[in-house]
Amino acid sequence: MWDNHRLLRSIANLLFGVSVMLVLVGAARYVLRMPEFPLNTVELVAAPQRVSDEELQKVVREQVSGNFFTVDLERARKGFETLPWVRNVSVRRKFPWGLQVDVEEHVALARWNKTALVNTHGEVFAAQTTEVLPEFIGQPESSMQVTKLYGELSETLVPMQQKISQISLSPRFAWQIKLDGGMVLELGREEMQARLARFVKVYPYSLAVSAQTVRRVDLRYRNGFSAYMPGSDV
Repeated sequence: MWDNHRLLRSIANLLFGVSVMLVLVGAARYVLRMPEFPLNTVELVAAPQRVSDEELQKVVREQVSGNFFTVDLERARKGFETLPWVRNVSVRRKFPWGLQVDVEEHVALARWNKTALVNTHGEVFAAQTTEVLPEFIGQPESSMQVTKLYGELSETLVPMQQKISQISLSPRFAWQIKLDGGMVLELGREEMQARLARFVKVYPYSLAVSAQTVRRVDLRYRNGFSAYMPGSDV
């Protein structure tokens, strides 16, 4: 081997090339970490409605470090997403020497099991609000199912000019809604939208006059429904 000059030259050239590469990588890493490339600005694509400037600045101070090239974008993104009302965040570098942050906030649709909120995507999140919102009551992992049926039933109720103030899914997977006028409708476990549609169709001819006194309506009948007045046994 040591008498093979061609092989020795090839090995020497390879070692030289590797050495040069290592020097260049080290130099590049040194240059990129130099203070000549600081982060000067953090720019928001749009001003959030729910998240305060103080909360955003706190994340910047605690989670954004390094310079334009070395800043950990994933760490910064996760830091912003810990804030209440923040659903999703994208963080990217913006030349020269800045970051651009796009914050998507939750849009609250309802209260969830009296302890949290649910957004328009059916996702449960923790936040505080003084808004008057409908109540969603459901089983674990059922928020998207409840949100979907809420939307469908709300459209069905339009002719009655009533809104849903509460929708609930019981442990036995039976549905019930309460209207803003106080009437409770039992929908059961199947054909919920069809049952409600039948009720809405006959409502003007059956209960419209006495709607203020009807407290509960059971729609779980094949060809009709039963109404319960205050003072009834059921």
